[in-house]
Amino acid sequence: MENVVSINGISKKYGKALVLDNVSLEIPKGSIFGLVGRNGAGKTTLMRIITGLSEPTSGSYSISGVSSSNKNILSVRRRMGSIIESPAVFRNLSAYDNLKLQYINLGMTSFDSIPELLELVELKDTGRKTAGKFSLGMRQRLGIAVALCGNPDILILDEPINGLDPQGIIQMREILLKVNREKHTTILISSHILEELSKLATHYAFIEGGKILQTLSSEELMSKVRKSSRIKVSGTESLCPVFDREKIDYKLEGEDTIDIFTDIAASKIVSLANEAGVEVISINENNESLEGYFMNLVARKEGLA
Repeated sequence: MENVVSINGISKKYGKALVLDNVSLEIPKGSIFGLVGRNGAGKTTLMRIITGLSEPTSGSYSISGVSSSNKNILSVRRRMGSIIESPAVFRNLSAYDNLKLQYINLGMTSFDSIPELLELVELKDTGRKTAGKFSLGMRQRLGIAVALCGNPDILILDEPINGLDPQGIIQMREILLKVNREKHTTILISSHILEELSKLATHYAFIEGGKILQTLSSEELMSKVRKSSRIKVSGTESLCPVFDREKIDYKLEGEDTIDIFTDIAASKIVSLANEAGVEVISINENNESLEGYFMNLVARKEGLA
């Protein structure tokens, strides 16, 4: 698979503080790549480096095959749209005039495609209303439209759903999916809200303390999020040997509780419990959340799990 962004051993220091520590990752062309981490993990710093707003202390990167040390990197970045920290929106201008100004900045002389872009982000009916009178969600969508001016190959979005209400989050998700699907735009998106990102991303990198903990595809992630059945029983001592004999993957969670990770029917669990002389009190699905998976990664890094 072709990679549109390649990051090789990037580190970044602010004074004595190491904000990024030997970060390497590959962003496949056409992907929606989720950069997941807590506040202060290094997500924004990495995005600022890719977009040219900051220089790495060490390491290198390439965009569309052009190295960051190559003078042509500037022209390559003109094929990139971004929202870093907050949307580049002029509050005293209408949505149309914000886009017109960005078209002019990009050297575009025709404004015929602006109505189509406004329709894409659901702002076509805002007329002369200035962005200062928009809701947060409307300003975020306008920021996306500004970033999409010039039909970029790569879109880099720093926490674009922060502060949005549920409807705003859904609108943002649908816009990004449409841009990726119809325009084949590669999207790098950061967030600390993994459950929402899971409805978008095709690939992930988990970052904590400036280090990449893991990179994987959405399919690989879902296979790692363990689904289990939690059973409460009258006692576990005689049941565990039966589970061992049947090669059932399980974990004791107390004197009366077992988590079973093997895909097994409830009737089979009851049958084995009867064989062991144990009463089954309850059986419940107990799926690990994606946030739980990330926090377990962080805990292992910190030596707590």
